[in-house]
Amino acid sequence: MGLTMRERKALTNEVAARYRGEPKKKGKQAILDEFCLTTGYHRKYALVLLNNWGKKQIRLIEGTLVELVVGEARKRKKPSRERVYDERVQQPLRKIWELFDYQCGKRLVVLMRANMGVLKAEPEFDIDEGTAAKLCSISAATVDRLLMPERVKLQIKGRSHTKHGPLLKHQIPVRTHFSWDERLCGFFELDTVHHEGGNASGEYCVTLTATDVFSGWTELRALRNRAHRWVHESVVDIRAQLPFALKGVDSDNGAEFINKTLLDYCNTTGVTFTRGRPYRKNDNCFVEQKNDIAVRHTVGYYRFDTDAEYEALREVYTHLCPLLNYFYASAKIVEKIRTAHRVKKVYEAPKPPYQRMLDSPLVAEEVKDELRRRASQLHIVKQKRLVDQAIVKLLRIHKDKNQPRRPSPGSSTTTSGKNS
Repeated sequence: MGLTMRERKALTNEVAARYRGEPKKKGKQAILDEFCLTTGYHRKYALVLLNNWGKKQIRLIEGTLVELVVGEARKRKKPSRERVYDERVQQPLRKIWELFDYQCGKRLVVLMRANMGVLKAEPEFDIDEGTAAKLCSISAATVDRLLMPERVKLQIKGRSHTKHGPLLKHQIPVRTHFSWDERLCGFFELDTVHHEGGNASGEYCVTLTATDVFSGWTELRALRNRAHRWVHESVVDIRAQLPFALKGVDSDNGAEFINKTLLDYCNTTGVTFTRGRPYRKNDNCFVEQKNDIAVRHTVGYYRFDTDAEYEALREVYTHLCPLLNYFYASAKIVEKIRTAHRVKKVYEAPKPPYQRMLDSPLVAEEVKDELRRRASQLHIVKQKRLVDQAIVKLLRIHKDKNQPRRPSPGSSTTTSGKNS
């Protein structure tokens, strides 16, 4: 590997003075031979370079006489173009990014373009017409670049508490390939997130996550524990609250799913019930990513094990689900291109699940009308405020639970001293 250009210039700077100061012709030849061998320069070019290095020369450039010094770095002109996305744009961009859960640029630009009218009406963002136009035209890459100094990445690995189900699992077929029609909504993947705070002993709250494969529609339900009863009741509630029909569910092999209660319910209602292969978490990839984005990023890794925390967790999910389904965009893979040992993944443009269902020709019009009716009752900023207030309430209850109780003024006990 040869020298870099910076190393060649440094070497030329040292050799030029020695070359010009050498009085003998044979000495100059030796220096020139060594210099050409080291740098790889042509002999004639090296000869001119060493003889003129550091000397001033006059050159005519674009009709103007300019004095140059051979070997001196040229000063580059600073770009005179004004910044398009100046502080006037960056300030509301940062506020929007912070309010809506620090989303990536690809998802944030979709949210801003779809809800700019609502965001512009909020005085806290201070968005005028010019700024609104720039925020609607800004690219995802520019958003990521502008927000890079503010972005702090915290990666915390979760814990798995999946236990094998009973022998009943042999009655539930294993999904070895994706046989569902991905163009149809209503096929959900199920999983649970445990809020044990690093201590798996005793009972603690659990979150049931259900994600629609086609649209990314996500439903979250708080459970008191991993009992079959709570999982069954949550699936019944999800089926009743969905604006479209629940056609199938797919879970891992955990005992909270592989039980007679849930199996009988699915058989009775005509819901297809399948399970993934053991030790293959990627079989439930759609719901696994929601465990992190929707649950862990919202309520963290604390231990919730009291009735007050359970009720507060339910309130968080009540306000969070509409925000995720109607306003937060998500990307969906549409194709995998395999070339030799490399796989290229192609994603469609990020969309909220609500918009993805409206754009689908396979979704019934009555379902779309119901979606539009529910969306008309929501306000993105107010909904996010409700989520934040519920999270603050949950964390306050958790903090108060861990605070040591102070004894009341009249309950302190005194010890009598010994009589002297």
